[in-house]
Formats: sequence, structure tokens, C-alpha cells
Amino acid sequence: MTTASDIVSTAEAEICRPWLRHILPHAGWTALAYASVAEQWILLAHWADTAQAHALFLDPAALTVVPVSTPIENGCYPALSPFLPGAAWYERMIHDLWGHAAEGGTDARPWLDHGTWPHARPMATRPEARSAGEPPLLAGAGQDGAMILPHGPIWGRLDEAAHLRLTLDGPTIQRAEALLGFTHKGTLTLMRGKSPRAAARFAARLSADATVAHSVAFAQATESAMDIGAPPRAAALRIVMMEVERIAAHLDNLAEVGRLADAQTVRTRCGLLRETLLQASETAFGHRLMMDCVVPGGVATDIAEGGPEVILRALGAIASQLESVRRLHDGAVLSSRLSGLGRTGAQLAASLGVGGVVGRASGRAFDVRSLLSLGYGTLTPRLAVRTNGDAAARQHLRIFEIEESLRLVSLALDALPDGPVTVALPHVSGEGIACAESVRGDVWHWLRLDHGQIAAAFPRDPGWALWPLAERVLENAAADDADIIRASFALPASGMDL
Repeated sequence: MTTASDIVSTAEAEICRPWLRHILPHAGWTALAYASVAEQWILLAHWADTAQAHALFLDPAALTVVPVSTPIENGCYPALSPFLPGAAWYERMIHDLWGHAAEGGTDARPWLDHGTWPHARPMATRPEARSAGEPPLLAGAGQDGAMILPHGPIWGRLDEAAHLRLTLDGPTIQRAEALLGFTHKGTLTLMRGKSPRAAARFAARLSADATVAHSVAFAQATESAMDIGAPPRAAALRIVMMEVERIAAHLDNLAEVGRLADAQTVRTRCGLLRETLLQASETAFGHRLMMDCVVPGGVATDIAEGGPEVILRALGAIASQLESVRRLHDGAVLSSRLSGLGRTGAQLAASLGVGGVVGRASGRAFDVRSLLSLGYGTLTPRLAVRTNGDAAARQHLRIFEIEESLRLVSLALDALPDGPVTVALPHVSGEGIACAESVRGDVWHWLRLDHGQIAAAFPRDPGWALWPLAERVLENAAADDADIIRASFALPASGMDL
């Protein structure tokens, strides 16, 4: 039997740093999809440009990232979704943006395009004008006579816009279906034709609570394409910012789950600690969320004078409260409410490529900080895994990860090297891929440069794996638990809306 590695190794390759991108004919593309299932390769991302469809795989046995492409012929390419169910959402996005049809795909419904864009297929060589007045697309209807419970897209708080339609059988969810795209920003079009420094602000605005992670992945993809590296001081400051962002977002999630579970002490305490950290971030880096602080070639500005001390004081305040937050989660109120809720199996999480807290709480030991050597060097992030796969396991992992991030930030600041924080970018052509570990999981960015300008780009947010998983997990759950399961998954929307 031909293995996935055999298929890739015999294909033509193009330079895409740090991994070669292999060009497969349609038959080889389909054969690779089939072989990847047997060998448990993970589909990390799937996207397109005007001429090719692309996919990014992870070979977990060799811990190797494998980019592959296949040509678009007569507007079509072979679908991956019959073999890899998680590819269906990507295929819908590809059709909305480029108009390429996934032959044999399992789901041809629109995803980002709700019928309100002035042009269909806006990323195509020739976008198609659309008449005004077409109604927006809603989620698919449930069974005849079934009760439909809609959630969103407006949630009454500062949550990201997303529509979740639940089909009920009495108090039980029979089917869950998500629809995103309400905050589509045209990111891929906005990036094209711009320098990486100018386009970095669009990467930073994909997802507010992962702005640093997206910025780092985009910057490192640019640096890979240009075959340059950021200065050591800039690399260390990126780590500080990523870990501070992780702590703040985990605290926000602990507070939100505490609110929904009627654990007001957890909500208040974690909310105050997050605010303390955001204020320290503004003092040290000039922005509460550290948006636009990371740029290709380094960081925009150095940490402020006295900034390390301000960050460390905020971390000390969090560390002093962390044990009490853990005890509250072990108490009767939260423990009984979260145990068994939204349980996720290891096989399902792995098949969809779910990383982050949700994946690790389900037994998938995947963290790109430690597995793919992202410049953490001797800091060596410690990886914790749970197997229960429920909301309680996810919350306990968040507390552990806060504790670990406290350690990493302290070590990084103690060893902060001297030197410049940015380098000049050459006007070269090239292609690069890079990743970063966000609070929700692995972020991936791909881009192609033409004499220093972006010819094509694609960012992969963890939401591409989390939403399909949430749809599956919500099936057979109690309708009253839908909100807390959604919060426990920390489901994003903006990063997928592109």
C-alpha cells in the first residue's frame, strides 16, 4: 500500500520555508487524503488562491508539517471532505471567496457569503457582480415539526457575532448548526499588494484576544519567506507578549464560565485579575491587548522603561490568587456543574485537528510551543494533558496554563537580552509558513511574496477546528447547557470570518 509519505516524496516540490510545498495531480491529492486517514495525519488548514488549492497536514508520527497543493482545473478540484470531515468548512469558504468547487464535497452551502456582498467570488480573477436585495443565508432548517432554538448572532454582550441554531427534541439538542461570517472583513483582499509591515495590522485584527499570536505567526511566516530572523531581544519580547495574552484570555474565560455557572466569586476575582494584567500591558507595551506591537522583522517598539517590573507585579497578584481560584473549581458549586459537561472524545478531537485547551483536555498532547520549536529555547513550556474531555477538565487545564505562563514570562524577562528590536526587510520574493500557540490552540499563517509585496496569504485560526467539534458535542446535550458548553470551548468567530 502506498503511504502518505510516499505520495508526497515523489511529487514535484516548490520552496516554501521552512517546509517544502509539494504539488500533486488530482489523483495524488485524493490518494493523499485517503492515506492520511489510515496514517492519522491531521489536516491543519485548507485554502486556495486563483490557480491552486492548498492543504497543510501534520504527520504526528514524524512531527513534520506537510504543505501540499493541487491545480484548479475548470474551476474545480477534488474534495477532501469525504475523507476528512473537517475540510467541509474550508471548502465552503474557498467556494465563497474564489468560486472553486470541491468536486464530491459533502457540503456545498455558503459559509462566509450571506448573499449581501456586492460581488460574488471576490477573490477570483474575475469577481461576479451581484444584484442587490438578496436575503442573507440562515442556518439550515431542522426536521419538520421540530422546535428550533436560535442563538445569536447578537448575544447581548461583547461576544463575537455568530449564529447557532439548535434543533430540539424536548429538552435535548438533536442537532446543532453554526453560521459565521457576520464580521467578514475582507482580510485576504486587504493584504494583497501590500508590504508585510502594512499588512501586519490586518493580521493583528483577526481576533482581538489572540492578536499577539496572529501577529507572531504572520511575522514569522514573513521572515521565513524572506529567509531572515527577528533579533534575539524581539524574539524574547514576543514570548512575553504571547504568554501575557494567554493569561489574560484564560482569566476572561474562567470569569465567563463562572458567570454562567453562578459562581460569582470566580467571575469577580478572575475579572479583576485580568483587568490588572491589561493595565500592566498598556504601561509596558502601549496597548491593553498589545495590538500592533509585533511586526515582521521584530517588534514595533521596545518594552517601556520599568515595564518588566510592572508586568511582574501584575503576575505576582495573579499568582497570589491562583490557588484560591483552583479551590473554587474543586468546590461543590463548580465541580458538580462542570463535571461531564460537553465531553469530547480523544479520537474526535484528533480527527478535527483540535488543539489548545480543548484538545489537551481530551487527551491530544499537541502544543506548537514545545513540539515545533518556536523560539522558546531553554524555557521549555510544560505540557499538561487530561483525558476526561469535559468542561471541568478544560477549566483545570486553563488554571494550570496560567500558572505555567506566569513561570515563562518571569524567566523570559529575567533573561531578556540587550540589542535591537527590529531588522530591515528585504524586497525579495518567497513563500513561508509559520505558527504560534494562541489561547485557543495553534494559529497558522501562509503567505507568498512578490518582490516584497504580498501576492497571496491565508491565516488559519483555531476556530476552524473548534466550531465543527462544538456542533458534534452539542448533539444530545441539554439545551440549558448550550451556553456554558459554548463558553467552555471559548468559541471564536472573528478569526474565521476573514
